[in-house]
Amino acid sequence: MSRILIVDDNPTNLKLVSFVVRAHGYEVSTAGDAAAAVASIQSHRPSVILMDLQLPGIDGLELTRRLKADPATRQIPVVAVTAYAMKGDHEKALAAGCDDYVTKPIDTRTLPAVIARHVARSERPS
Repeated sequence: MSRILIVDDNPTNLKLVSFVVRAHGYEVSTAGDAAAAVASIQSHRPSVILMDLQLPGIDGLELTRRLKADPATRQIPVVAVTAYAMKGDHEKALAAGCDDYVTKPIDTRTLPAVIARHVARSERPS
């Protein structure tokens, strides 16, 4: 079963997105900050990471840059998730290494298709 890591410092967002992701048959890990995300990735390699961009301490863009710079994690798709969609944010997310971009509030009808597309890509034999 594919594992999705949801990184968000807002407990309500974590709960909602976790519910939607589990309802579509995925295992879920959650993290509230960059340190917890890194620990989760090291213990349970996810198929996809849903990354909030506004995190305390190390933000989601910097964490994505670090993950994409590391040969052990660079192939994990990262989907940027943000409520603060300002002009240029999409480009900044892609430049940091994010593979996709989703705005909040999350559209619970389309999120599963976004995840499925990236799971298929990440689990494709190399």
